Amino acid sequence: MKRMDRHRQTLTAAFHEAFDNAGKGEGGLRFFFAPGRVNMIGEHTDYNGGYVFPAALTFGTWVVARKRPDRKLRFASLNFPSIHECDLDQLVFAEHDRWANYPKAVLAHLQKHGYDSSGYDLLYAGNIPGSGLSSSASIQLVTAYGIMRSEGREVDPVKLALIAQESENQFMGVNCGIMDQFTVAMGKEEHAILLKCDTLDYELVPFRLSGYKVLIANTNKSRGLVDSAYNERRAQCEQAVADLRASFPDLKVLGELNAEQLKTHMHVIGDSIVRKRAAHVIEENDRVLASVKALKRNDLQQFGQLMNASHASLRDLYEVSCHELDVLVEEALQVEGVLGSRMTGAGFGGCTVSIVEETQVDTFIERVGAAYRERTDYEAEFYVADIGNGVHEKEEE
Repeated sequence: MKRMDRHRQTLTAAFHEAFDNAGKGEGGLRFFFAPGRVNMIGEHTDYNGGYVFPAALTFGTWVVARKRPDRKLRFASLNFPSIHECDLDQLVFAEHDRWANYPKAVLAHLQKHGYDSSGYDLLYAGNIPGSGLSSSASIQLVTAYGIMRSEGREVDPVKLALIAQESENQFMGVNCGIMDQFTVAMGKEEHAILLKCDTLDYELVPFRLSGYKVLIANTNKSRGLVDSAYNERRAQCEQAVADLRASFPDLKVLGELNAEQLKTHMHVIGDSIVRKRAAHVIEENDRVLASVKALKRNDLQQFGQLMNASHASLRDLYEVSCHELDVLVEEALQVEGVLGSRMTGAGFGGCTVSIVEETQVDTFIERVGAAYRERTDYEAEFYVADIGNGVHEKEEE
């Protein structure tokens, strides 16, 4: 029996165990999947009008959906024990609903945009590891896409991504950008997405990893400083723009400049720390564009070097790395067959991403894991990732 068939059987059995002791809904079961995502390069450029370069992953969130004859919603998960219930006419944030607030959020905002539906029983199963790989966007997109498809509606993935972002901003109170939702909606197997977050201009770029793997390492360190540091960095970037208007009167965001322009006009930025922040953003934006050129000529070595430079900049100029992330990167680069390694995500914990020769993956995990354990108070977790498709329905195989 194929692995997919076994997984469907497991999900089907779990669905009936969760819901059918309270009566069946109408219609059959439909299976949907939304990936997690990793940003390969381009960190803290999104809110500065620059480019990011994320890719969808092959691990993510499943939902099994079945229409109900009423307007009740029931949410169950293989990852959490309780079942949450609510009515489609009472979609409000409730602390006790915990993770179920994410699907409630996107359904509330689908309604706001005129997409009402009947009630559903929804069983979730997720295998997105660690932090910083976009599990919330995965839950929201798989919910929205699954119900839109189950209701027989056409799905515009970009519009769905924007609705999911809106729901996280307004319903969940999380001031996230569009990158996570866009990648989960628009990802393509063996491609990464060159995305300009302020305009949504994008290009699917072939990401051929013949003989190499994407390897994600989770620090398992909580990221308590992220919110305050994020707000501080945004304010510093805004100050850099204000200062640079002495040379560029119409400047709106740092992403409009390149590194050569900044170098020539750096003196107009008064504060030395603000200069460092601006240097990271503008140089990182140039690195993203250089990395795309490298991939188009199938130069993974150059791509890896740009990843290394990105981490150094995030550590030294933007100062959002931490000891644990730095240790993982330092140890990764000691392993033969590693082309590049960098922190990915907001920083101060979370994950690193490395490109590792396939034959060296086991050695990488063993050596980096042991060194990390010795040099920190944490145990790292490692995940070998493939680049997959965006949200879609899982047909039976």
